[in-house]
Amino acid sequence: MRFLIVLFVLLSSLLLNAQVVVSGYVTDKTSGEPLIGATIYEESTKKGTTTNVYGYYSIALSGDSAILKFSFVGYGNQRFQFALNEDIKWNVEMDPFNELNEVAVNASQSSNIQDETQMSSIDLSMDKVKALPVFLGEKDVMKTIQLLPGIQSGTEGASGIYVRGGGPDQNLILLDGVPVYNASHLFGFFSVFNADAINSVQLIKGGFPAHYGGRLSSVIDIRMKEGNMKEFHGEGSIGLISAKLMLEGPIVKDKTSFAISGRRTYIDLLARPLIKAAAEDQGFGGYFFYDLNAKLNHKFSDKSRLYASGYFGNDKFYATLNDEYVDNGTTYSYRFENQLKWGNGIAALRWNYLINPKLFSNTTLTFSKYNFVVGFSEQDEQISSTGTESQEFSFQYLSGIRDYSAKVDFDYTPHPDHYVKFGTGYTYHTFTPGVNTFRQEQGSTVEIDTTFGATLINASEFWAYAEDDYKITTRLKANLGAHFSGFIVNGRTYLSFQPRASVRFMLNENSSIKASYAQMAQFLHLLTNTGIGLPTDLWVPPTDTIKPQYSTQYAIGYAQTIAKKYELSVEGYYKKMTNLIEYKDGASFFGNQESWEEKIEVGEGMAYGAEILIEKKVGKTSGWIGYTLSWSNRTFENLNFGETFPYRYDRRHDIGVAITHKFNERVDIGVVWVYGTGNAVSLGTERYLSYDAAFNGYYWEGQEIEHIDSRNGYRMPSYHRLDIGVNLHKKMAKWERTWSFGVYNMYNRQNPFYLYFSYDDSGDRRLTQISLFPLIPSFSYSFKF
Repeated sequence: MRFLIVLFVLLSSLLLNAQVVVSGYVTDKTSGEPLIGATIYEESTKKGTTTNVYGYYSIALSGDSAILKFSFVGYGNQRFQFALNEDIKWNVEMDPFNELNEVAVNASQSSNIQDETQMSSIDLSMDKVKALPVFLGEKDVMKTIQLLPGIQSGTEGASGIYVRGGGPDQNLILLDGVPVYNASHLFGFFSVFNADAINSVQLIKGGFPAHYGGRLSSVIDIRMKEGNMKEFHGEGSIGLISAKLMLEGPIVKDKTSFAISGRRTYIDLLARPLIKAAAEDQGFGGYFFYDLNAKLNHKFSDKSRLYASGYFGNDKFYATLNDEYVDNGTTYSYRFENQLKWGNGIAALRWNYLINPKLFSNTTLTFSKYNFVVGFSEQDEQISSTGTESQEFSFQYLSGIRDYSAKVDFDYTPHPDHYVKFGTGYTYHTFTPGVNTFRQEQGSTVEIDTTFGATLINASEFWAYAEDDYKITTRLKANLGAHFSGFIVNGRTYLSFQPRASVRFMLNENSSIKASYAQMAQFLHLLTNTGIGLPTDLWVPPTDTIKPQYSTQYAIGYAQTIAKKYELSVEGYYKKMTNLIEYKDGASFFGNQESWEEKIEVGEGMAYGAEILIEKKVGKTSGWIGYTLSWSNRTFENLNFGETFPYRYDRRHDIGVAITHKFNERVDIGVVWVYGTGNAVSLGTERYLSYDAAFNGYYWEGQEIEHIDSRNGYRMPSYHRLDIGVNLHKKMAKWERTWSFGVYNMYNRQNPFYLYFSYDDSGDRRLTQISLFPLIPSFSYSFKF
């Protein structure tokens, strides 16, 4: 902490001349929602700043007067002149404009890509998310992110995120600043983020600012809506598989607001009659997921604000089978139940306090949990003239992680050429890496009631950081910082110092070159068994034998705004990762004779490639085209004979096209086309029976084993598809409705989901492909009021 105080004092000494500070909040005029990343620009000195994630800005100016220009993409610019006699508090409410007005295009270019120090970062528009066609009509932030360069989607239809050769555990997914450990619904086909509840999304793939830490590959920073401070509004939709509703409005106008949204699938309700008929009324089953977002926002004053937010969601698959019959006067009854469920819960309480116009503080208390449960129970009962006999047994497997965290963050703007962030925090982790419970009853007697498997592990994590976004000259700007973190588990302490640097040099008014360097440390591991297809992920900490993950990433790029409408970015990157873990051949989360540490291998990874993105953000036609050329490899001493092999989601070529066009206020369309090199998979070249001594050495009693020449040595066929969607809007007197129609996989491409060897009628072995999703139409009805 002494380092942070010294840095604070040194930066304060930059104030050599008396300056006047203009500060305040920039919000949407119609709703009061903060505008994150709005640009504030002083016309004569060319000095500027941006709003933080709460819409706050501060700029120190000298001289007698100044003209400030406020701008944000999708909103009309505002311009104000100030006499610089004393500090000024100036809140700005901005009007959204009609993007069909082409005159507004030039006026909306507020923060051009070539001006920003940060590279490998993309801000995602929620309007774009809602306009693009999606799988089964379910608007999904994570599916839209998959269309961006450097992002792999994993398997067909899944919402997984694999960034620049990293695994799913290497993504720091934040919802209102709280980590979300499992972002998937419906076995990965949808994400947990309800688009109606989200205000902004930022993706960072490299050059990470120092205030982020804890993961190796990416940060996905999602902010929920704070609630309309002006008027009560709502929106909702009904689609093929789910319905959702969002309500927001003021509790006390311009002082206290709320936002609450909920979503639930009704697949189980629609399918229940069919399942019962198929089971002849002897059983039923189903699957559903639901989630709930809520947020309260209270303004004590211009200096003090309080936010409370939360998310809770669950997936549940269940099946029940009943049977009863009578034989020789004895009634036999049987009941079998099984369930599979997983879910997240998070909560955050944050307090913003403006210490002075230059120093903004944010204090946060958070809670996060993820649980996975699979289990079954069986009941048998016999009723006869001599009495009743019953037997019951049950089994349950539980894994998860639970966090309690506190942190304080500061934004400090001593001078227009400096934007400083610093802070510190602490998290208390509780890991449940696979706990089993077994219970057996005979009549009224409990014969077995036991818990076995891995035990709970408690750990502490702490961190501190400081960074400065520093304009060195008119052409040269840098973000320099460091992140220090530590992890304490089972008496062992791991420490990590992680320097970060991003540099931007302006070639001319419209173009720049950028470079970045970042060291990252990750104190969590995720054990994933990709062959099961279920969310059986085990979050585990480092131990005496398993060290934290580390990575070093270098990136260099070029950015340009073309004709004031198009943004071009070209980036190359190289990333080295160490202390990665994978299951040993044949191991999984099943089987508890061994601890999880004995089931894994430790190795390293390397990823490198190039990305190109061309984007148009405003106008009738908008969207992007992205291309990725990449390599991702893994090396484990005891896997693949110690030879380097491609990562499962290594994809040489990847193309994502996402275009929307607005014909008028009533009709718009969206088109998505994706192409990717096939995933790398392991396929057996031979198959033979194993010897099993437990069955007296009879070979036919053993298991069939496949011989694999090389790990991930075979490529699936390439993946590509076309999606098209149309949205039809109609404004009524007090509300607006939208019909959305879409087609997923327009030309019915049979994309590979799974490959296996089978035998034809003549006994010859052949490779068989399983494809999941053909051409799938969808529709939904949504409304706003």
